[in-house]
Amino acid sequence: MRAAAILGLGSSTRDLKPFQHNAHTEWVVGLPAQSDGLDAILVFGGDGTVHRHLAALVKLDLPVLIVPAGSGNDFARALRLFAVRDSLAAWFKFMAGSANIRVVDLGLITPIDRARVEDSVAVAASGERGRPPLHRQSDKGTPVYFSCAAGVGLDGEIARRANSLPRWLRAHGGYALSLPAALLGFQPFGLKLSVAHGEPAEFCLHTQEPVIAAVFANTPVYGGGMKVAPKAKMDDGLLDICVIREISKLKLLSVFPSVYLGRHLGINEVDYFPAAQVRVETEHPLDVYADGEYVCSTPAEIGVERSALRVIVPASTSKEG
Repeated sequence: MRAAAILGLGSSTRDLKPFQHNAHTEWVVGLPAQSDGLDAILVFGGDGTVHRHLAALVKLDLPVLIVPAGSGNDFARALRLFAVRDSLAAWFKFMAGSANIRVVDLGLITPIDRARVEDSVAVAASGERGRPPLHRQSDKGTPVYFSCAAGVGLDGEIARRANSLPRWLRAHGGYALSLPAALLGFQPFGLKLSVAHGEPAEFCLHTQEPVIAAVFANTPVYGGGMKVAPKAKMDDGLLDICVIREISKLKLLSVFPSVYLGRHLGINEVDYFPAAQVRVETEHPLDVYADGEYVCSTPAEIGVERSALRVIVPASTSKEG
């Protein structure tokens, strides 16, 4: 067997040693350029490390084992890899020939060139003919994968602040600790959210109103264990979308703990629904974060790539959240 190991921030070859007990396994350290001769890839790190390598992992098309070693390990948590020992047990099962590989979806963010869109709108308003339609393919940037969730609004501001915290603090409630400061000067923003129907996709307006945040989730958990999308499944071809409409800051702070238990769905200001693809537009450009990392500014299209990644999990292949 031949395997590659990607070591994220804070990880080293010492972390790899427990996985090297099988003398018949040959190891390559670092992201391989191609998959030839490799049987699996191990990623030592958190959601940020996984996020930065997703495009390459999808291209290599090898079974991937996540070893939770970062400040945020929500993707690993969604795969029931809660600690290094869980990944180690899954790895030994894999080497023994167990069918513990699961195929999961990944989220996909496609930036839209705002300047070209605004130009198209101006042209349409002037009645000029002969221009391509709004949101044509050339208006779009390079798609970016995400494993857990993407967010815009307060969610993005919290992620930005959390990223500036020391790594050890981010790992111990950095998202929750960043909420009060992020909320202090934050104001609701106008969100235009359109949902795609049919093939090729035609977008129909779903909502256009002031909101605090919108989250587009592939996994049930993100942000350090928050069950923002408790009904999400990683193999159904859908994102679970959670929109928090305008709400008082005091009420938001008081109900925030309920997100860790997935009980926020009963709050009047929360809308929750599944969709395969949406278009996100805002009054002014707002940052879009995914897996805690900055991706682009609005407008953007956010969707799913089905069966994009094969992952090594603790138990035999099954359909779970």
